[in-house]
Amino acid sequence: MAARHDSQEDPSDAGSTGLPDFGDNIDPMTFEQILEMDDDEDEREFSKSIVFGFFEQAENTFKHMDASLESKDIAQLSSLGHFLKGSSATLGLTKVKDACEKIQHFGAYKDETGTTEVPDKELCLERIKKTMIPLKRDYAEAETILKRYYQST
Repeated sequence: MAARHDSQEDPSDAGSTGLPDFGDNIDPMTFEQILEMDDDEDEREFSKSIVFGFFEQAENTFKHMDASLESKDIAQLSSLGHFLKGSSATLGLTKVKDACEKIQHFGAYKDETGTTEVPDKELCLERIKKTMIPLKRDYAEAETILKRYYQST
């Protein structure tokens, strides 16, 4: 509660709309832009529908990623990483976005930054598999934070 009080006293701070401290999971400036689209700040129906729609989308994408890992469909993994990167970036889920970007790069036979070619498919698949662990963890943390936020509004 103190963070909410402090942010209301100093509007120059990030989270000037009284957002809780999301840590490094969620970019408050980006998420605030989604909240600005709500007609009713008490109900937050519009932003809530976007966020909860993303949860469904992410869960389905994870299932497809797991299946693509199983079948070693590296091109599909790159595509799914790209897809989830975009939607997570829209909500400001920085850690999720960053992990998805790495998966996109690995699926394109590149290193995690996307700058160096990595022609070894098995190595790229192993890197994707390893990246999926923090991706799912960071997603679960962001999901918990956002569900808690919407329960309090």
